[in-house]
Amino acid sequence: MGVLVLILAMFQAAPKGNVETGRTLFMKDGCYECHGREAQGAVTGPRLNQNPITYTRFISYIRKPSGEMPPYTAKVVSDQQAADILAFLQSLPKPPAVDSIPLLKQ
Repeated sequence: MGVLVLILAMFQAAPKGNVETGRTLFMKDGCYECHGREAQGAVTGPRLNQNPITYTRFISYIRKPSGEMPPYTAKVVSDQQAADILAFLQSLPKPPAVDSIPLLKQ
């Protein structure tokens, strides 16, 4: 039964996220404190806008993270709020390729 539930959860349609609401939640919930205001990464948290991630994987990670990140249970961040935060992260421009930065070509 558990495997069936897991398989069904993988195919669950993601709620449509709102970028502006996600930006607000990213700040309100303190995500920026570790990941930077534009999710560019900081001393304590990695860059969040460089690799695409699915909603299912995002939810799974924020609910039961590895490392030092605190868990964001559904009581703290609802599934809709998580979709909004993910929409914000996906709206951010990707970082430039390393070989496109002149200072790094020396």
